[in-house]
Amino acid sequence: MGIAESTPDELPSDAEEQLRSGEQQLELSGRRLRRLPSAVCALSRLQKLYVSGTGLRELPEEIEELRELRILALDFNKLERLPDGLCRLPRLTRLYLGGNRLLALPADFAQLQSLRCLWIEGNFLRRFPRPLLRLVALQSLQMGDNRLRALPAELPRMTGLRGLWLYGNRFEEFPPALLRMGRLHILDLDRNRLGGFPDLHPLRALRVFSYDHNPVTGPPRVADTVFLVGEGAVERMAERDEPTPRPPPRRPARAFEDEEEEDLLIGGGGPRALGPPGGSLPALEAAAGLGT
Repeated sequence: MGIAESTPDELPSDAEEQLRSGEQQLELSGRRLRRLPSAVCALSRLQKLYVSGTGLRELPEEIEELRELRILALDFNKLERLPDGLCRLPRLTRLYLGGNRLLALPADFAQLQSLRCLWIEGNFLRRFPRPLLRLVALQSLQMGDNRLRALPAELPRMTGLRGLWLYGNRFEEFPPALLRMGRLHILDLDRNRLGGFPDLHPLRALRVFSYDHNPVTGPPRVADTVFLVGEGAVERMAERDEPTPRPPPRRPARAFEDEEEEDLLIGGGGPRALGPPGGSLPALEAAAGLGT
């Protein structure tokens, strides 16, 4: 059975039934859609929109009409750019853009001041998008599998950030700005080109640090409360006086339900999840007992 294909400007036949539930949620994932049907942008009360894995190549500027939208999933498509209209969604808290072809973000992206969770892994970002520096309330930033080599010195302006995923990039040195991110709980630098680490004790809130698959000979110096993932981590944690923290699950599913701050950070614990075909998303997502 093939994937259903909708006409360009009409809602799919089951959309009315989905909306009748009263949840103001529309699921279009898995359908063939080169562009978003214009009728979707007329759903002014819509709060959750899932358009993952559809082959989507563009978004209309009219997406800004979805003023009540809280969750927008556009991952695993073929988007090369985002319209300015997407930056004018005042209630948007979660945005999933992973697995597209993005080279940059619009300058107006900083207008998304309600955004708490941004997943933009698996794109073609060579530089850290500077509009993100103005999203001081952002808590979870997933930027794995891009092409980053450095981070801006202004990164500590993002005072709300608690989880930062930078695995699969091209860092050859530990970015100095990270040492001033004293509120980070989770930091993932797997699969880079790091040959060593500074003393990470300045990261006083750190709970999980992953550095696997880097050309290092041993773990960094961290507080005894930090769970380590990487070369020599098991041995280092075994030397501690305190019991070793429980390991976080690897490659978890990503949920879309509305939860508290901690669930924004770790991706949520609800039953609904999406991921790339054949596997889950490669992120270190949660630590047991992670506080807010």
